[in-house]
Order: sequence, then structure tokens, then C-alpha cells
Amino acid sequence: MNVIKPHVSLNVSNIDASVAFYEKAFGVRATKRRPGYAKFDLASPSLNLTMQEAPRTGVNASHFGVQVASTEDVLEARSRFEAAELKTFTEEDTACCYAVQDKVWIEDPDGNSWEVFVVKGDAAVMGSQPAMPSKSEAPCCAPACCAPSRPDDAAAR
Repeated sequence: MNVIKPHVSLNVSNIDASVAFYEKAFGVRATKRRPGYAKFDLASPSLNLTMQEAPRTGVNASHFGVQVASTEDVLEARSRFEAAELKTFTEEDTACCYAVQDKVWIEDPDGNSWEVFVVKGDAAVMGSQPAMPSKSEAPCCAPACCAPSRPDDAAAR
């Protein structure tokens, strides 16, 4: 699998204040800004950091991920996850974070969502509703992919 860089998505209460903070912290401007959304695509440290404005809930991390080079890498990750008997949720050509992406999701025992994804191009919208609603109707780009209360959707695989 050709990993490009790790990905962290944060929920922030004030997108403008957060962007100002991270621009100072990293010494670079955000690479993408949209209403309620920002992205830092950093070379050093190698990190894809996104943030979306959301009400404070005590949970600041939206989800985690690994950005890969191709759809084939996403499919390789899905095969590896399934061989390890991890429940997966796959999205193809989905609009997420103002980008068109293919991705596979897994969820750890504490409910942290992880995605392996490839960015295929820009999208005009923040996101499309996930094919499978999450247990808490999570915002774009953060489905609770593998919660036991969700039905298994073989077609999504």
C-alpha cells in the first residue's frame, strides 16, 4: 500500500480562530478554506489535517485516517481488513471535505473511526450523506462505520 501521509480531522468550535492558530503553529496558510471547513496539507510534518466547525461536545477528534495514492491501495486495505475479520464500510466516488474520494472505514473498540482514502479530485460540496447512517448521525466524513447497531450492508462492500 502506498501511504502518502496520516490524516487527522478535528471538530472545532470556531473555524476562524482555529485556522489562525494552526497557521501560526505550522507557519503556513491553510491549503483549503470553505465555510465551516479548513485543510492543512503539510509536508513537514507530513500530515493531512482537516477541521470542521461543530458544536462543542467534549469530543474534539472527528476521525483519523491514512491517505493513500490510489483506489487500488484503498481496495488493498479493505482486503487486508476483511482478511483480519474487521467489519468494513466502503464509499466510492463520495463527496467528503470538498473532495471526491474512495475510502474504506473501520472502527476501533472505543468507537474511533479510521479511514483509508484516496483523493480523486475537488468537489463543490462539503459532503454527501453516507450510504449507511451512523449511530449518532455523524457529520460528513465521519461515519461510525462498524457500530454493532448498524445493519450489515453487503452491497456497500
